[in-house]
Amino acid sequence: MANVAHEIPVELQPAADAALAWINRERGTNFRITGLVDAEEAFCRATEQPMELGSVLCDGELCQREQVRIEPTGHGFSISAVEAGEDSIPPLLDPPLGVRASWLDDQLEKHDFILLLFYRGLW
Repeated sequence: MANVAHEIPVELQPAADAALAWINRERGTNFRITGLVDAEEAFCRATEQPMELGSVLCDGELCQREQVRIEPTGHGFSISAVEAGEDSIPPLLDPPLGVRASWLDDQLEKHDFILLLFYRGLW
């Protein structure tokens, strides 16, 4: 399982901000970064080399994982999407709107009670 850093290292902040701006622009979303996945690997490469960066993004209702490739350019960064690895945190960390209620109803029909644990969108 991948490691999630809840604080973005200062050295990765410009690249993370550029990735967030790109994701929000490409998808028409208003996410904020709540964590970085395997930030140590990206940190080791510094921001002068191309790197892959996984971000945990949330918009208040939905949290998801996005994996991007970041290549420094003379005036900023070039960002592109990449597929997340199979052993990593799944891309959709919270069910789409409307799914949670029907899932709970289905589970309550099968069991006397259920216990839900929430951690940063994972349930």
